[in-house]
Amino acid sequence: MAPDPRSPRSPQTPRTSPTRLPALASALRGLPPSCGPVRLVAVDGHAGSGKSTFARRLAEALGGAPILRLDDIASHDQLFGWTERLRRQILAPLSRGETARYAPYDWTERRFGPAERTLPPAPVVIVEGVGAGRRALRGHLAAVLWMDVPRAAAWQRGRRRDGAVQRDFWDGWEPAELRHFTDDPSRPFADLLVRQCPEGYEVLRGPSGAPVGTQAVTQGDGSSAVR
Repeated sequence: MAPDPRSPRSPQTPRTSPTRLPALASALRGLPPSCGPVRLVAVDGHAGSGKSTFARRLAEALGGAPILRLDDIASHDQLFGWTERLRRQILAPLSRGETARYAPYDWTERRFGPAERTLPPAPVVIVEGVGAGRRALRGHLAAVLWMDVPRAAAWQRGRRRDGAVQRDFWDGWEPAELRHFTDDPSRPFADLLVRQCPEGYEVLRGPSGAPVGTQAVTQGDGSSAVR
């Protein structure tokens, strides 16, 4: 991501100790259930912002929490029109304390399935992907985490990661994502902002103002990192 625009701390200012990623995991486990017995935690942000990597590391800190990747629910025809599919296949069974079953989308074959995946009603389930914090889902979410990378920087990183073979896809994706977040922004409702830094991840209180995971949140001084 882009360098932190904040000015450096002076040598006389004491540095606080880094906060470990398990501290954030512990804070999330302490939230009230939001979907039946499950605490659904959204990891949202622009394409290319590092959501998948952060979600994987957070899941590890949670002791192997299940991850639903929205790439498995979306499709070429419905890049953002997957809300009802998610409600029917994922939210409904989890809200009853049942294991959800779904056939992931194959982006090469352009079809769902045929293999089936399961998503158990674990204490914490991570929903990772662009639009995970959308308006229609927020009532089912225990927390919204936003990967705080500027749109242009995230898209540039995503294009570089996917290479020329995905150029046409990105040409169509960017205006679709822009329309989605213009109509249904997630960042203003984020409980926590996640910023990648050399030491790991810095986690700041989000625009929603909700006191989620305050023991794992820095105060914006740029010194503490969640790892």
